[in-house]
Amino acid sequence: MNDPGRKDFFEIVWLKNEGPLHALKMNDFDVKGDWIYLIPPYRVHQLNKAGKNGELISFKREILEEGDKEFLLDLFKIFNVQGEFSCLQLDAEAAEGLSKVYQLLIDEYQKAGDNLVIVKSLLKVFLLKLINVKEQEFTGHDIHQKRVYEFLMLLESNYLQVRNTDFYAGKLGISSKRLNQILKEKLDKTGMQLIHDRIILEAKRLIIHSESTIKEIAYDLGFSDRPYFSRFFKKQTGQTPDAFQKQALSHVKLKNNTLV
Repeated sequence: MNDPGRKDFFEIVWLKNEGPLHALKMNDFDVKGDWIYLIPPYRVHQLNKAGKNGELISFKREILEEGDKEFLLDLFKIFNVQGEFSCLQLDAEAAEGLSKVYQLLIDEYQKAGDNLVIVKSLLKVFLLKLINVKEQEFTGHDIHQKRVYEFLMLLESNYLQVRNTDFYAGKLGISSKRLNQILKEKLDKTGMQLIHDRIILEAKRLIIHSESTIKEIAYDLGFSDRPYFSRFFKKQTGQTPDAFQKQALSHVKLKNNTLV
């Protein structure tokens, strides 16, 4: 559960009557309440949860029903899969509703026997309630949202091999211009920006959590040589891979790989 290098787990951190783990504005750390942190796979750092009161749920994507694309798209949106985490502040009504479902989920999870279907169903109800909390940011299930979902799935499977928007647009049966318009509307980024973000996120993860050299990482990510990779990395992040590695190692040593 505490392995920062794991790639496959979504994580829900529910703080109860605590201050948030990150400051949204001045003095936010002093604001007590219920906070939900939604942490996607492929993140680089962990959130510092030590000493906090609350609940922790960790699950693999495989436990979700892949056929329900609308649900998965909403889920990926609230988990902010292109970043480190997403944060929700719960009011008393939302916290009470989630608590009831969570208790049912824990009761079924702790029972002996083959009850995975029930656990999966209760997890989905819990996640749907979280989506409902943040529904003002991503409501409705129109064709554009489905295309965003399809793009994200294609990206996850192909970003190491294919890095042009035309490929993804072609798979979706639309033009690159239209794909970029849809992505800009829904995610506020173009297709190329999302492709680059995914490469950089994986690069950072490998730099921090693998034993590979920068040169080996460059080749693993499909770059022809290290200088090309270094130029790309610096253009996207503002620092070289070596500078990031040095900074990250210092961060890990001082803060045990945590974000705060």
